Amino acid sequence: MVLENAGMHVITVATAEEAQQSLAETSVDLLVLDWMLPGISGIEMTRRLKNDPRFTALPVILLTARAERNDRIRAFEVGVNDYITKPFSPRDLIVRINSAINISKNLN
Repeated sequence: MVLENAGMHVITVATAEEAQQSLAETSVDLLVLDWMLPGISGIEMTRRLKNDPRFTALPVILLTARAERNDRIRAFEVGVNDYITKPFSPRDLIVRINSAINISKNLN
């Protein structure tokens, strides 16, 4: 709701499998994932996306309660564009989403 109030069109899914199906059907500007998704983790989904030529340039923001340095490093190594630890402010998420989208558009 916060993102929609900020003028963003949001597609919400509950699992990585649903996200993969949605990505196959709809073009998106950015993906926000939680590390601890049911089934495939957000880390594994990011790794798979970044190895797929269709999604290599898709910005991914990972949300997580995992705040250890090694977790951050692992996330960036698989290709996340930003890493936000919980709790976080909705405004922080909005700013980071806008930043990631703007960077992506400038690269393309």
